[in-house]
Amino acid sequence: MVRSKQILETPETPTFDDVASPDAKLERCQGIIGYRFQDPGILLSALTHSSVATTRTQSNERMEFLGDSILGMVVCVSLFRSYPDYLEGELTKIKSVVVSRRVCAKISRQLRLDECLIVGRGMLKTAMPRSLLSDVFEAIVAAIYLDGGIEAATRFIMQHIEPEMRLAADGHHGGNFKSSLQQLAQRDLKGTPIYRLVDEFGPDHSKQFQVVAEITGKRFAPAWGRNKKEAEQRAAGNALSQLRGEDAPFTTM
Repeated sequence: MVRSKQILETPETPTFDDVASPDAKLERCQGIIGYRFQDPGILLSALTHSSVATTRTQSNERMEFLGDSILGMVVCVSLFRSYPDYLEGELTKIKSVVVSRRVCAKISRQLRLDECLIVGRGMLKTAMPRSLLSDVFEAIVAAIYLDGGIEAATRFIMQHIEPEMRLAADGHHGGNFKSSLQQLAQRDLKGTPIYRLVDEFGPDHSKQFQVVAEITGKRFAPAWGRNKKEAEQRAAGNALSQLRGEDAPFTTM
């Protein structure tokens, strides 16, 4: 039977440090994600890294496996409904961007879920790797699904994934990143974006182009495209994201 979720209206974040107790981390996580678990033990499993688990089956690895599938399904359904004119290949490419480790890790970083992970002391001395940040987001998706059902999980996913879906879809079909970047550059940076071709790859009938956006001498992450126009749009998208303090979304071919 599907249970209804309980939203925290005004969550209070407890005082926290790297050696906070598991109970404090559970409370902090529920405040961050805005969901109160009926069974906190499910959330505990989602936050427990294998470095502190008694056995691998007691870590969040199984939860991450389930969450990955739920995330993929929810994104596929949303893309199918939101973009009725897109072909299967186009939807697949957009989905691969949206459910990537980069995006999941980005959301975890924004939510500061790394502070909620229960890990071995040795791991506290190094920067949290992207893979762990991605895994904990997917594990929490699974935990919400197990505790509150698919509707609760879908609401949580879409709250954080929908902006990434729009960004990926706009970038795939050209978007309007160049116009947005030009307005921002002229308003805040007192300059105009310049787009430079830095590389190209493939045969003439199926060539890929790499372009970088530059503003007042500062270059941003380059982006690949199936033509120069698409590559320029994606390069503008990278610049916009970096100017907002976010990871560049279009860095691979």
